[in-house]
Amino acid sequence: MEIKRVVVTGLGALTPIGNTKDEYWDGLVSGKSGAAPITYFDTEKFKTTFACEVKNFDATQYIDRREARRMDKFAQYAMVAADEAIADAKLNLDQVDKLRVGVIWGAGIGGLETFQQEVLNFAGGDGTPRFNPFFIPKMIADIAPANISIKHGFMGPNYTTVSACASSANAIFDALNSIRLGYTDVVVTGGSEAAVTIAGMGGFNAMHALSTRNESPESASRPFDGARDGFVLGEGAGALILEEYEHAKARGAKIYAEVAGGGLSSDAYHMTAPHPEGLGVVEVMKNCLENAGLNPEDVDHINTHGTSTPLGDVAELKAISKVFGSHAKNININSTKSMTGHLLGAAGAIEAIASILSIEHGIVPPTINHTTVDENIDPELNLTLNKAQKRDVKVAMSNTFGFGGHNACVLFKKI
Repeated sequence: MEIKRVVVTGLGALTPIGNTKDEYWDGLVSGKSGAAPITYFDTEKFKTTFACEVKNFDATQYIDRREARRMDKFAQYAMVAADEAIADAKLNLDQVDKLRVGVIWGAGIGGLETFQQEVLNFAGGDGTPRFNPFFIPKMIADIAPANISIKHGFMGPNYTTVSACASSANAIFDALNSIRLGYTDVVVTGGSEAAVTIAGMGGFNAMHALSTRNESPESASRPFDGARDGFVLGEGAGALILEEYEHAKARGAKIYAEVAGGGLSSDAYHMTAPHPEGLGVVEVMKNCLENAGLNPEDVDHINTHGTSTPLGDVAELKAISKVFGSHAKNININSTKSMTGHLLGAAGAIEAIASILSIEHGIVPPTINHTTVDENIDPELNLTLNKAQKRDVKVAMSNTFGFGGHNACVLFKKI
């Protein structure tokens, strides 16, 4: 079977530091922090009172008011990002074969706000089960790609990948394979999440996973810093149009980068903690390089999972050193979560977009908020601290890991 080449022809982003792809990139390069006090609910009794919210967003500016009311926020975010990516790709929807266009999406949680509100409404009532008829369709994680498909008439593969914070990187890898193997010509892929809710913040606080740096939220997400104390919850969506290379060439599409390959692995270690030596992470990066037919020394840039947790950051950097050896010190390593916070199931998508734009623009965004050296981190690694660095990025890797030990990795290269 012929293995087809796959390229990226469209991008869309809705993030805590920018509501379009271009705004997002500008925020990344300038080192903008998206963290601020939570506006969605009263946080007085919460351990953490801040998050990286999407700002100045009104769904009805993009989606019919009636339709918007039938969507959880995570699905609204998905629609907006996907529409931007489709427009960016300049897909002619009257000419494309919609039977060969798929939507493969990632979401780690899905409609958490909808679930929360319906349960609270029931708990505050007299015991009579008065639930919104759209409760289930709004909540289920697969509804985001379903809505994208319905709006545009895309009749190819349509589903959601759920692997916690690796979900949208999983989706991108699935989309890559769908096109590689000839099942589709185009796939709308990416991920969305909207977990900045009472339940989301309360649940992650109970796990001691979140930073509690309430006095200075803008500096709370500090991957690789010696004083890091947990991740900052974020929300939003990222969308990519993946397209078969010859299909893209035939219609004269702009090509951002080639999707060189991907990899998956499992830590098989712990429900929430990473393997301390990063063994699963070692395997996923090796798998990704092999799948792409590339060598470790080919990689110029790694956008790490880098959540700003004490254990996770060290384990990932140890794994990078094991896989890349002496070349590791030549790689621009960063964590854009220092600016966006952790978008859970959407993290892989927006970080893939950041990696692709680094290739296009020749700039690696910074890891902001670094002030304290961590003696457990190799000082020879270039963590792109506090300021963006110019770099001719020919190959960029994006790492994404999830609770349960799910590891996903995707590689992009200049074309």
